[in-house]
Amino acid sequence: MPFAWKAAGLTYNKYLSVAARVVRRSLKEDKRLIAERRGEMDLKFSKWNNGKQGESKSLAEANSASMAEAGSQSSS
Repeated sequence: MPFAWKAAGLTYNKYLSVAARVVRRSLKEDKRLIAERRGEMDLKFSKWNNGKQGESKSLAEANSASMAEAGSQSSS
């Protein structure tokens, strides 16, 4: 018998993410706020050219900008 998360078409990481979100939402207000802050991620990346690091950018902001640009190009 396969795992339920596999049968639902989820990856293990997505399954863990959903389970963690459910647990955080079930906590009382004060504990929930602390747990939600711990669950946030802030990833950054930099492009390297000729051995020198470029400007660090937030991955979330870069993704949203990229999605907005792709949406405007497809609607044109």
